[in-house]
Amino acid sequence: MTTASASTAASVLSVTADTPVRVRFCPSPTGTPHVGLIRTALFNWAHAKHTKGTFVFRIEDTDAARDSEESYQQLLEALKWLGITWEEGVEVGGPHEPYRQSQRLDLYKDVVAKLLAAGYAYECYSSPEEVEARHRAAGRDPKLGYDNFDRKLSEAQLAAFKADGRKPVLRVRMPDEDVVFTDLVRGEITFKAGSIPDYVIVRADGSPLYTLVNPVDDALMGITHVLRGEDLLSSTPRQVVLIRYLIAISVASYLPHFGHLPYVMGEGNKKLSKRDPESNLFLLRDRGFIPEGLLNYLSLLGWSLSADEDIFTVDQLIENFDVQDVLANPARFDIKKAEAINGTHIRMLNPEDFRSRLVPYLRTAGFVGEQLTAREEQILTEAAPLIQERVTLLGEAPEMLGFLFKSDDAIDVADDARKGLPANLTEVLDASLAALEPVQDWTPENIQAALKEALVEDLGLKPRLAFGPVRTAISGRRISPPLFESMVILGKDSSLSRLRTFRG
Repeated sequence: MTTASASTAASVLSVTADTPVRVRFCPSPTGTPHVGLIRTALFNWAHAKHTKGTFVFRIEDTDAARDSEESYQQLLEALKWLGITWEEGVEVGGPHEPYRQSQRLDLYKDVVAKLLAAGYAYECYSSPEEVEARHRAAGRDPKLGYDNFDRKLSEAQLAAFKADGRKPVLRVRMPDEDVVFTDLVRGEITFKAGSIPDYVIVRADGSPLYTLVNPVDDALMGITHVLRGEDLLSSTPRQVVLIRYLIAISVASYLPHFGHLPYVMGEGNKKLSKRDPESNLFLLRDRGFIPEGLLNYLSLLGWSLSADEDIFTVDQLIENFDVQDVLANPARFDIKKAEAINGTHIRMLNPEDFRSRLVPYLRTAGFVGEQLTAREEQILTEAAPLIQERVTLLGEAPEMLGFLFKSDDAIDVADDARKGLPANLTEVLDASLAALEPVQDWTPENIQAALKEALVEDLGLKPRLAFGPVRTAISGRRISPPLFESMVILGKDSSLSRLRTFRG
């Protein structure tokens, strides 16, 4: 058995400026996509687009106990909704198929055999209890972890373990020198020799671990840049060492560049958890974030276009993104800022696009059916421009526009709208009806003029309060889209009917 050193293996070329860029997004299909994961996908995609490289989307699904088809479908749905496309990977294919690790097991077995033959990996028979006992006997902390004991097993010891029916795990032999690499975000990073014990790449049952399959796939797929979360930084020296060994056995062509993206923090400066509601991508979509707004905000979690420019398009992101401009400091997910940026992008939509994006939210709320009627189309076309400047989330639209789709006798009055009504409510409603009934040309200007004369000039109500009862009768809400334009959309008969119904 021969053993080359890690430094010898590393003598092969690394990625150069002339190497075509290939990045990957390789999530495990567990749980619902969260913003930290999607931010990683976004930065990889932006880097690929900026450099005219290739974005590879593969799935790491070797953990059968945790992986699910539902989660896989959600990952596909999430990227498609956001417009993050991939040139190679699941669903689209490519030269390195298959792109699901569960379908690549034979490839890993072949690589493992080469690592064992070259002495870069070895069989380990020590149980956790035996490792702990050795630490205790030597006066060391029993929780120190694996002690590299099986590196030097004799042929007789190996034979004895096999005769006992023991099944070994396979471990990678870490080098006896520092592991040093340059991180694109954090600069040069050094892990001292001996700080990382030999680690497992294959379980005793023969199934491969992430520690093997991830770098092997990167090598076989020619990945040039590994951009991933800061939480994975501690595992990077293992990857660096293994890829150097893969270079030595002609499985890899080069050591990729690594860049570790900053943590995304939630409330109280704690790392944003999958369990935090604001981290759930589909909850954000359900609330009414649009892809343009969310992508803009997620880009700001560690990167910026310029010091005074928070609003930008996806095209601007692609044109300007440089992974070396990513900040190492943790980024905080600020839901209020995210909503404000989303609102700006909503206002940037052309009116027809905005109108069509409201339909699913109105449908979910039960105000329209699968197919809009001609009248519903008309209402939406006329009403959408009234709220485009007012909403920050599409999910606000049903509450603002729902009254326009209800029948005149089905208006429910919100508690806060009822609280602000004047003592002489009946008098105000009677005056409003008397003023509006003669109006022939039903326009916002004529409606406003008639109500102003009746309520402000004749009854002496303050302008700020005068139209509250009418608004409540028409919409059931204290705040609504512009009142007079809403009454035009409803029409004269419907508007008067609502006033009479509310008067009772």
